[in-house]
Amino acid sequence: MKILSIETSCEHASVALLLDGETVERTLEGHSNHSERLLPTLKALLADAGVALGALDAVAFGAGPGAFTGLRLACGVAQGLAMGADLGVAPVCSLEALALQGRGDAIYVATDARMGEVYSAAYRLADGLPVMVAPPTCCPPEMLTLPADGRWSGIGSAFAVYGDRIPHEVLNRLGRPENDAVPRAADVARLAVRLAEGGMLVAAEVAAPLYVRDKVALTTAERLARGGRA
Repeated sequence: MKILSIETSCEHASVALLLDGETVERTLEGHSNHSERLLPTLKALLADAGVALGALDAVAFGAGPGAFTGLRLACGVAQGLAMGADLGVAPVCSLEALALQGRGDAIYVATDARMGEVYSAAYRLADGLPVMVAPPTCCPPEMLTLPADGRWSGIGSAFAVYGDRIPHEVLNRLGRPENDAVPRAADVARLAVRLAEGGMLVAAEVAAPLYVRDKVALTTAERLARGGRA
């Protein structure tokens, strides 16, 4: 399986090339110039591996939820590459990709959604791959809840940003969360293999980000009500 992947759902962007189980990943430093460096980095990745775009099985991207600008960038580039080479696209949930970095086999992912809110989802690992227990959602940190049974391993930026607002009953069942981990293109590629092998690739023209939250701006009163600043 040969898959090119893009992950720009947060400020730390990366790209990766998976070739028959081996992955090469490159990080794009400095979020302000992701749009300028993304295509040249992808082309260099393919050139260094001696792989033509048309020889790929799919193009994958971290579909979110995450930073709207980053999601649109990743989706647009994936669509353009796939259309030009007549390839299918694998939109991979960025929370699911982040779960692959968690400890244990019960992973609760919570990332900073900005505007005083959190993106979250819960997964159990089966054969090393995440199976969704609770779907991606967006809510204030005070409303976060864990699935009913057992202890969970927490991962994601929300624990550092909103740790004082997350309910104690959630934190007490998580142990010490990994709050500095970010989604990686290598994990996006790994999950894209499952989609490709399962016949779940989509046509480039219908690939779309997973926004979860449609509203991108709040009034001053709404920001204050959620604990933000005016």
